[in-house]
Amino acid sequence: MKSPVVALPLTLLASLATPAYAQNPNPLDIRACTAIETDSQRLACYDQATGRVNLPVAQKRVDETTATPAIFPDDKKGEIPKTVAAAEHNNEVSAPLSLLDSRWELSPESKLGTFNLRGYKPTFVLPFFATSNQNNTPSSPNPNNTVAIPQNLDNIEAKFQLSLKTKLWQGVFGDTGDLWVGYTQSSRWQVYNKEESRPFRETNYEPEAMLVFNTNYEVLGWDGRLLGIGVTHQSNGRSDPLSRSWNRVVADIGFERDNWTVMLRPWWRIPESASYDNNPDISDYMGRGDMQIVHEWNGQEFGLMLRHSLRGGDRSHGAAQFTWSFPVGGNVRGYLEVFKGYGESLIDYNHNATYVGLGISLLDWY
Repeated sequence: MKSPVVALPLTLLASLATPAYAQNPNPLDIRACTAIETDSQRLACYDQATGRVNLPVAQKRVDETTATPAIFPDDKKGEIPKTVAAAEHNNEVSAPLSLLDSRWELSPESKLGTFNLRGYKPTFVLPFFATSNQNNTPSSPNPNNTVAIPQNLDNIEAKFQLSLKTKLWQGVFGDTGDLWVGYTQSSRWQVYNKEESRPFRETNYEPEAMLVFNTNYEVLGWDGRLLGIGVTHQSNGRSDPLSRSWNRVVADIGFERDNWTVMLRPWWRIPESASYDNNPDISDYMGRGDMQIVHEWNGQEFGLMLRHSLRGGDRSHGAAQFTWSFPVGGNVRGYLEVFKGYGESLIDYNHNATYVGLGISLLDWY
């Protein structure tokens, strides 16, 4: 068993979440503040962008929204502060930030500094996550990683995922390149399996480090906005015979057009010693690259992931996943997930099945 490199606990990420203005005291565009997930950091960003932090203490306590409107031009009592008016004017004449720009702070006007806790991949809770072909005997070409006695597993379980990222270093090469770290954790919980004491069937841990660059080119009508390179580790933290893990070098190439975003991710698996490799053929099932397509329409978000081994014959395997996020009420959004193919999780990397999940989403793509 390899000890999983999951040493990027959520407590560390949370401790890094200091206000944005401490690292980058002058956001150039108030629109960039909308991309911050935490309320306190977002409010601090708005205050800094509008110049509110520079007001006298007594004036800071005044709520501008309740001030009496000015009747005549010379009436200064109800006049909106110039910094606020200028920010509102800029927001009206400027185009909204794109999905990639708002999530990865690519353009100068979207930069918010370091150590802001941000959403990454979707964060959701699915009380219903079902399959007609549960993997009761996980196996691997490594004989130490093959289950001999079938497990007693239900076909219906629950699934949830948490995914966050933060920027560690803004402007690695002067004004170019930002260093991000991310952490994604997804769990499949046999919560309805009372007979087996409701165990967690599988939990995958994935810390990442990514160097991201802003790009500006066009291909077939698509804007090339993002180029990144990173290293990712993924494991399930289990002992043999259920241990699974791999390490990869991943490239990210992002394109946008209107309300569409496409992310291409080719990767190379970092080789391991044959005697310690829990899943030596994982690249032929979990693939050597994927493509993520995201479309926003009328407050809804549709996602399609396509993945393949990029090999032929007996080594040709892949997967597809469709997601749909839609408004329900307030900040709560419904979330539907449909997966078909190999590798829904690490323990099922070489298991072909269809999964359907339904629940709520708290954060969407990127």
